[in-house]
Amino acid sequence: MDDSRRALGEEIGGAVRSRWLRRPWIGYAAAGWSLVYGLLGLYWARGGAGFPFGRDSDPDADAAESILADVRAATGAPVIVGLGLAGAPVAVALTRSSGHAPTRRVLQTVAWGTAVMLLVVVPDRRLVLSAAYAPIVLLRSRVGWSLAGSRNHPTGATLVFQNGTIPWPVLNQFLLVAGGLLWVGTAVAATDGDVAASGWTTPRAAARWGRWAVAMAVAAPLPFVATRWAWAVGIPLGISESFFREGQESGLWQVGGALATVAAAGAGLTLGLTQRWGEVFPGWAVGLAGKPVPPALAVVPAALASVVVTSAGLGYVRAFLRSGIPEEGWAMVVPGVLWPVWGAALSAATLAYHYRRRGVSV
Repeated sequence: MDDSRRALGEEIGGAVRSRWLRRPWIGYAAAGWSLVYGLLGLYWARGGAGFPFGRDSDPDADAAESILADVRAATGAPVIVGLGLAGAPVAVALTRSSGHAPTRRVLQTVAWGTAVMLLVVVPDRRLVLSAAYAPIVLLRSRVGWSLAGSRNHPTGATLVFQNGTIPWPVLNQFLLVAGGLLWVGTAVAATDGDVAASGWTTPRAAARWGRWAVAMAVAAPLPFVATRWAWAVGIPLGISESFFREGQESGLWQVGGALATVAAAGAGLTLGLTQRWGEVFPGWAVGLAGKPVPPALAVVPAALASVVVTSAGLGYVRAFLRSGIPEEGWAMVVPGVLWPVWGAALSAATLAYHYRRRGVSV
């Protein structure tokens, strides 16, 4: 009897979308975002200030971090205009369409491609650095840390914070991520509307492969966490003695240890995608204990984290392919090369959580 009830619950839950994806608002929001960004591109194409990519950005001294480092406003802005103004009707058409027509499949493919471009291809590691260093910047006055690092090896904070603020080229990346998440929501809503849960998308199947995804998402950042914590406590794991002493003198390893703590906390929270406390608020959640966790409360932050981790990881991969192991030691880049695995696993774990709980209305 219990198995029959469980199977019936899976069938009903798999056929019902989460409330936050049940309405067409997300598709229209994606269309609006694309239209606005396309108009921004038109402004830049006509000579407006603030083009946020490449050497023409103002200011973007660290444009080399981006895959678009060599883009110029004269050529990049018109592309933004075309993609933005074309994307708006695509999002509307996908939101208003139904059935299994080939045209709808093409629209879904465009939506997923747009999401990948906005979330993974364009952003760079400054995105994750700004998110990770933000709490450290807020605490630095209390703990007395210097975020500058040394002359030869500045901290990542110097890439994203200028006079305590995040410059426009980096803020623009958050804007791109917001648009990318809207496009993901549009694509997922359209896909969920077409197919009831079956095969690997059923709650039971998603729970099974979701556990493997969570395990990978927790394990992948551990080399980064271990090396940075080791440096913070005085162990030169994977780096040269001279570089280790330089980091000690400048306070670089204290900041690195704090950054590793942020990464470890994120990995720990990932466990909630398969644990009971990720579905029902635990007893210490005053006023919420025993109530179901809204799926979006877990899905949105986890999806955002997977994006920034993946984009940062691709930056590490590009640096490794360009320069190999640096003279400072393998630990400077090798742990970061695993970050795309971290991001991909976290994306899969988030999708599994969505499939398990998409029938839940809170």
